[in-house]
Amino acid sequence: MREGTELEDEHQVEAWLRHVRLGLLLCGALSTLGVVLALTGAIPADQPWAAPTLGATMLLPAALRLPWRRLHGQPVGRLSGYALGLLQWAGITAFAGADPQGPLFYAAAYTIVLLYACVGYPARVVAGYGALCVLGFVGLTAAVGVTDTGSVVGLAGTLLVLSGLSVALAASREARDAERRRRDKRALALENHASDGVVVVDDAGRIHYQSPSMTRIFGYAPDELVGCVSLTLVHPDDAAQTRAWFSQVGRSAPGTVARLDIRLRDADAGWRHVELTGANQLHDPDLRGLVLNAHDVTERKMLEEQLSRQTFHDPLTGLANRALFRNRVHHAIARGQRAGSSIALFLVDVDNFKLINDGLGHNVGDRLLATIASRLRDELRPSDTVARLGGDEFAVLVEDDVTELSAAGVAERLVAAIRPPIHIDGEQLFVFASVGVSILKVQGPDQPTNSGADELLRDADLAMYAAKAAGGNRYALFDPAMHADLLAVARQRSELERALAEGQFVVHYQPIVELSSTRLVGVEALVRWNHPERGMIGPGAFIPLAETTGLIVPLGRWVLRQSCLQLARWRAAYPNAADVYVSVNLSVRQIQAPGLIEDVAAAIDEAGVPAGNVTLELTETLLMRDTAATAHVLADLKALGVKLAVDDFGTGYSALSYLRTFPVDILKIDKSFVDGVATNQEDAALAQTIVQLGRTLNLQTLAEGIESADQSSQLEALGCTYGQGFLFARPTAPEEVEALLRQS
Repeated sequence: MREGTELEDEHQVEAWLRHVRLGLLLCGALSTLGVVLALTGAIPADQPWAAPTLGATMLLPAALRLPWRRLHGQPVGRLSGYALGLLQWAGITAFAGADPQGPLFYAAAYTIVLLYACVGYPARVVAGYGALCVLGFVGLTAAVGVTDTGSVVGLAGTLLVLSGLSVALAASREARDAERRRRDKRALALENHASDGVVVVDDAGRIHYQSPSMTRIFGYAPDELVGCVSLTLVHPDDAAQTRAWFSQVGRSAPGTVARLDIRLRDADAGWRHVELTGANQLHDPDLRGLVLNAHDVTERKMLEEQLSRQTFHDPLTGLANRALFRNRVHHAIARGQRAGSSIALFLVDVDNFKLINDGLGHNVGDRLLATIASRLRDELRPSDTVARLGGDEFAVLVEDDVTELSAAGVAERLVAAIRPPIHIDGEQLFVFASVGVSILKVQGPDQPTNSGADELLRDADLAMYAAKAAGGNRYALFDPAMHADLLAVARQRSELERALAEGQFVVHYQPIVELSSTRLVGVEALVRWNHPERGMIGPGAFIPLAETTGLIVPLGRWVLRQSCLQLARWRAAYPNAADVYVSVNLSVRQIQAPGLIEDVAAAIDEAGVPAGNVTLELTETLLMRDTAATAHVLADLKALGVKLAVDDFGTGYSALSYLRTFPVDILKIDKSFVDGVATNQEDAALAQTIVQLGRTLNLQTLAEGIESADQSSQLEALGCTYGQGFLFARPTAPEEVEALLRQS
């Protein structure tokens, strides 16, 4: 790329060459004039300069052919211009000295020398030539003996004035040249460092000018594009619209500006995104073309694409995210509505993914999800949309008039695609998935549908949970009955929430007695729902729903608080209730929810009862779930001073070694063993084993569901200390427990 100094030097060389050629031509004209004068006899032929003059005339063509461009900047080159001026002066003086009318000839001829000087020499050199001219004229008049003093003075004054004008003209030219050089430097600097590349294209589409900035921006060498057909630089996909745009700009009014976004090839054969601005300058005689500004927006386009990908794509798998998927579903519904075709939505959820993620780490889990995403993509057509909605949940959208049969085939392929083992870091992982399918059947634009993306996702979600409930590793098609079940659950949840807010729940208590004396030692708190329309409802009708919806956490917190407050009232009213304890059940959700320790501590502190008089019951199955976290929670509960009981012992995992790990105080023998303890030797043996285990581990044993005196006697004989059941009392209101306290 040419820099400003190079362009300035080129201007100086061209100006110097023109000045040298002009000087040579003037010298040639003078020498030719001398030859003509000598041949015509106007000047005596015996003058000593006659032969040199003739020789100079003959050498002029050769002098013009000298490599003057290469001589520029050399010492001989720099002196050549001045030498020509001196040579012109010498020739004029010689002619004038040989002619009686020489002074007149001198004055006229030397005017040409001054003009030659003022167009090429600095003002100070022109001043020197002017002084030489005047002095030469004065010396010439003295040499030839001119007697007309007035004429001499007049001509001398004229030469002096001409010399001054020449100096002024030279100074003005220098100022203009300096200003031009400054403008050229500024223009070239702007061109070199402009953010846009500029080309001028003629009406045939050929480039006849490119700005220096094209080198910096697109990598093309200076003038490399000159003569090139502009459309050969345009991406093939953009060529048609660019051709039409050129035609439009060429037909527009002079100076009209138009814009276009296209891709241009750079010098490395890559493609750049360009904002092209074109102005019609075909009418301008200096341009005669379309002036095109090419602004490189590749980085901006890449950033926009990156932001779009981050906004609408999942960073882990590269799939569409929930926002983009919902948008695709929305447009698919609109297209299906216009065409009267159906679409299908598939919700894919990995079975038991949490076990892999927690057991092998999130890094393995992420790589597993990426592999599953790749398998789903490979199983579908490019026109289908695959998305990751979050976690281990994927979604697929299939269009093109889907039927239930074709949707079932796609679902089966998706399930089968995930079944093959996945190898990660030497581990062979067997992963399965459940797929829910919802189909939107569109009849046409005359029969609009009320279903949207959210409804389709909801239906597919219901179908997916139906597949999981059936064992997983399968698919299920949505059935409207699923929605009805969902609405029923939603209504029940709403009723539960209202019951909590309005205080419709009550706590009943089932006494716990010492088997040997039937003395009341404690009560188990059991919640009931006093429904305003259906009356008293047992826990089996609402506890499972409370567990599923998470409402068991606030409900359990309320039961614990009410039980502690009731125990405090009994202790205040009956001295013999000082050793009575209250037992409250804890659910899995409560153990997993944050704030359990704080809730228990707050309930005990508010009621003002000893922590040792509060027992928390946990099922054996709960103890086996996430043992490390469970052990941590139980240790914090024991630190409060409460007692811990294992409910339904023997019906769960029966991993007896865990009893040494967890800080348990009481083992509750499940009713299934108690039912046959007096009649079945195996049940009696199992009950005896549990009692013996309790003695070995220094734990109390309590039998549940005692309904007959034989069962009570047999359990007492086996060594069981405490019991509860219908034989002693049913779960009852606090007032009935007070009657037992008074009897005690």
